[in-house]
Amino acid sequence: MSRQPNVAPVIIKRKKIVKSSGHHGGAWKVAYADFVTAMMAFFLMMWLLGATTESQRRGLADYFNPSIPVHRISSGGDGMFGGTDIERRDQLGPESPPTTDADSDSDMQAEAESFENITQQLSGLGGESPVLDQALRHIITRQTDEGLVLELFDLPGMPLFDGDSDEPTAVMRQISSILTQVFSIVVNDLAIEGHTRSYTVVQASDPRWALSSARADQVRRMLGESGFDPARVARVTGHADRRPAVSNPMAVRNNRLELILLRN
Repeated sequence: MSRQPNVAPVIIKRKKIVKSSGHHGGAWKVAYADFVTAMMAFFLMMWLLGATTESQRRGLADYFNPSIPVHRISSGGDGMFGGTDIERRDQLGPESPPTTDADSDSDMQAEAESFENITQQLSGLGGESPVLDQALRHIITRQTDEGLVLELFDLPGMPLFDGDSDEPTAVMRQISSILTQVFSIVVNDLAIEGHTRSYTVVQASDPRWALSSARADQVRRMLGESGFDPARVARVTGHADRRPAVSNPMAVRNNRLELILLRN
C-alpha cells in the first residue's frame, strides 16, 4: 500500500474591500446656509410688517429709496390732551436748517404718534355717557398715505342729517363739537369729503352731487362755529355715490363724510 505524500492544504483568503463614497465636497453646506439665511430674512421681514405702523413702514421704504424727498417737519407741544403738535413747514421760516434723513424719520414718527393719540382720545371718550357712546358709534378711524381719516356715517334709524337735506341732526352737532376738541391736538390741515347713497333714476331731480357737497360744507361751518381754525381747511368736496363704502349702493351706510387730517 503506497503512502500519500504530506501536502499542506491550500488556504485562499478573500479580502473584502469597501470603497468609501467620500464626503462629496462641501457645496451642500453652502446651499443650506444660504437657505437658512433667506428664511431668517423672510421671517424678520414678516415680523417687521406686523410690528410697525404704516408711517414707520413708509420711513423704512424711504430709507432704501433716498431719491424720494421727504419734507415732514414737526415739533413737540402740550396739546389740549397732552399730545404732540405737528408744526407746518410754512411756519419755520427761510432761516430754518435743512431737514436731514434722521429728522424726517423722527418727524414721521411724531406725526404717527399724534394720529394714534387722536384715535386713543376718541376711544377713551366711550363710557362717559350713553349719549356720547351713541355719537361715537358713528365714527371710525384709519391711517392712509394721505393722512388720518375719520369716517362719519349714518346708522340704520340714526342719520347724521335730516332726510335728504344738509340739516344736521343733534348727534351730528355733538360729533362736530367732539372733533373740534380732538383736532386741537395737531395743526395738520383738514380735508372734508362728502358721500351719499345711490338714488333711483326715476327721481325728478338727482340730489347726489349737490347733497354730498352741501353736507361737506355744512360740516366745515359747524367746525368753525365750534372753534376750529378755518385756515386749516384745505378742501371741501362732494363725491356723490361714486365711492360706496358697501356693496349695496342704496344702503344708508354709504351716506358718510370723511374728515382727513392731511400729512405734513
